Amino acid sequence: MKQSVLGVVAWLIYRVLSCTWRITWREPDTLRNALRERRPFILAHWHGDSLALLPTVKRYRLATLASASKDGRIMTTVLRLLGARVSVGSSSRGGAAGLRSLMRDVRADHNCGLAVDGPRGPIYKLKPGVLEVSRLLNCPIFYASVSCDRAFNLHRAWDRAFLPKPFARVQIEWRGPMGPLARTDDPRHPLVLGQLEQLMLQAKRDARVPGQQVVPDMVPLPEHTAL
Repeated sequence: MKQSVLGVVAWLIYRVLSCTWRITWREPDTLRNALRERRPFILAHWHGDSLALLPTVKRYRLATLASASKDGRIMTTVLRLLGARVSVGSSSRGGAAGLRSLMRDVRADHNCGLAVDGPRGPIYKLKPGVLEVSRLLNCPIFYASVSCDRAFNLHRAWDRAFLPKPFARVQIEWRGPMGPLARTDDPRHPLVLGQLEQLMLQAKRDARVPGQQVVPDMVPLPEHTAL
């Protein structure tokens, strides 16, 4: 109950704050076409970009996963009030049930939004869930590069999250697509994981957020590795 109340309060504050943002959107034609033709897709992002990306919920008819932790329950309330379909589950708790629920939502005319290094990190380390969803649902993956000109930085948070300040200029760019993965592809294969991880690290490196930590260098992918 306490987390639900806190979620409502957080949603009210967020609504007021985000209404002052001046958001510009950059979307590849493939994403616009999929949205217009109501073909499902996946929007992937780093966990630390989540607060800046909440305006995407309504624009893209998003369904997503949230953890069963206290913070996760607060975020679940915020997301649902913003119009998202939320399934509860994570890699450490209720993951399989949450994934099944998420896939039902996508099949029911929603698109999928996932924080690929959540819910507890390590930061900027891609987990295979987003690739598994792509494989099972035959969905392409687009990935985010989020910039803003002023931000509150939560340096003590494991994901180094940021929240754009009032009247910030926010640019949300989607790149890709990658995939969809074939049924025969292994979403846990290091080469498959590494390809998307490097693309997303580069997108994060290209973003401009004052006070954000340096994104780690990309590690070369292994050569001659069979999928």
